[in-house]
Amino acid sequence: MRITTSGLMAAAVWLATSVSAPAQDDGRYWIEKSGDGYVRMDRTTGEMSYCSESNGSIICRLAADDRSALQDEIARLQDEIDAIEERLAALEARPAPDGLPSEDEFEKTMGYMERFFRRFMDIVRDFDRDLGGAPEDETPQKT
Repeated sequence: MRITTSGLMAAAVWLATSVSAPAQDDGRYWIEKSGDGYVRMDRTTGEMSYCSESNGSIICRLAADDRSALQDEIARLQDEIDAIEERLAALEARPAPDGLPSEDEFEKTMGYMERFFRRFMDIVRDFDRDLGGAPEDETPQKT
């Protein structure tokens, strides 16, 4: 009677799963045939292992998994969201202005506006004079 490698591997997997029967009973692990080996997934942690036969031994290796990197990124983003929410709460907690400026603020603003319009009108007069419009000492007639 000749035992093949695949038969030996199947027996080893069966033996390994029957020895860990308590873990199988609670449905924690899921095993699936894949190519020339088996994939084992831990349903609790999500970790996956690839098991294959090598030199008469069953070797299981953790599958490449980006889960921990993704969990780290999720944690970083959650920290960033928490910081943003704290800043927003601080801004919302600031007292709202009364709506109207004080008399001093009003006068200061009006001073800025007056200076702006005076300069603007000087620029318009200079521009008009440069284009050959009305001389500086004449004021246009309004109708």
